[in-house]
Amino acid sequence: MSDETRRAVYWFSRNAEFYEPVMVSAMENMKDVSEAASSLDLYEEPGHLIRRAHQISVAMFHEKLGREVTPVQYAVLRMLYECPGLDQVTLAQRVALDTSTTAEMAARMESKGWIVRQVLPRRQRRLLLTPAGEELLHKFIPAVKKLRAGLFDGMGEEDAEDLIRLLRKFVHLNNEQSRAPLRVNDESKAD
Repeated sequence: MSDETRRAVYWFSRNAEFYEPVMVSAMENMKDVSEAASSLDLYEEPGHLIRRAHQISVAMFHEKLGREVTPVQYAVLRMLYECPGLDQVTLAQRVALDTSTTAEMAARMESKGWIVRQVLPRRQRRLLLTPAGEELLHKFIPAVKKLRAGLFDGMGEEDAEDLIRLLRKFVHLNNEQSRAPLRVNDESKAD
């Protein structure tokens, strides 16, 4: 035992009246925290369940579609197919991404030949699918249908519809909590 440790033990043994109430209080707090933690079931916590659902859906996405595209790249391809010629900022708003992530992703997707970026006035960039991008998207449509069916396998149609409805409601009610809120209407251009 070092001299410093001996001195500390000696001091605490001689001054118990000073630290004992603090130690008792700390022990009671630890007991309260421990009891509170044990009364919470991790597997019933929404945040944990949402994280696990995301993990599972991404794993199933890659199982069905491979690793050529990410789920977010797929969303970008879909949005550009449905709304050709969106500028980068509007695309970011419509798929709920921040603009810097969207810019980086657009550059990567352009280098793969899936999209082209056209420079517009005021440094905006219009994004368009290339024929290769459209072909890639069409190649994935059957797998996406299988993915959707697989995600809800064993749930029953009514439960699957309820889950989608509740997820939409959750996302809608908490949209503004996101660092990149979803913006789909014309007002998004004014933001």
